[in-house]
Amino acid sequence: MPRELRDTPDSWPVNATATPFTGNKTSVRTDDVVMPDGSVVRRDYQVHPGSVAVLALDDQDRVVVIRQYRHPVRARLWEIPAGLLDVPGENPLHAAQRELYEEAHIKAEDWRVLADVYTTPGGCDEAVRIFLARGLSDAEGERYAVSEEEADMDHARVPLAELLSGVLAGELHNNCLVVGALALAAARAGDGEDALRPALAPWPARPFPA
Repeated sequence: MPRELRDTPDSWPVNATATPFTGNKTSVRTDDVVMPDGSVVRRDYQVHPGSVAVLALDDQDRVVVIRQYRHPVRARLWEIPAGLLDVPGENPLHAAQRELYEEAHIKAEDWRVLADVYTTPGGCDEAVRIFLARGLSDAEGERYAVSEEEADMDHARVPLAELLSGVLAGELHNNCLVVGALALAAARAGDGEDALRPALAPWPARPFPA
């Protein structure tokens, strides 16, 4: 019988837990985890509120991208608009709409879910929901005031085909951009964009009120 190809919830026993570091948005947790053979192994991991990202596609098949300095990897990366789920239980669609407005001053009429991913499940519990946004137009009002790294961002619209080529050539590395672009290509090769999950599809990794 073929196995079910689906991730499933599970939780091994934890004998002890501590939080040796607490930062502004994330923290580090240390758990003593009981292995199936009864041994106990210490695991350190980052506790993260979760994130959303937006692959915004215009009517010329171009993707809205930004380039931002990322200090941990010492690089300026091309990315799609993204941000933290700052409020526990926040509706991820609302957060994504906010990020698209703040980072690109754009709004969208049609929203779908492209993919849900754990970015680094071996060392961080961050979960990201990546949306496809279509029907783009300029947002009303003044642009959102930016600071720090965001004050030095570049903005562009790049054909999806060019992003896919850059991903496969190893020239683009941001995980949300990579996953989003490849997921859209896969959707088009399958049942099409309109068959993607609705924007308010359940998200067990970061549940939110219906």
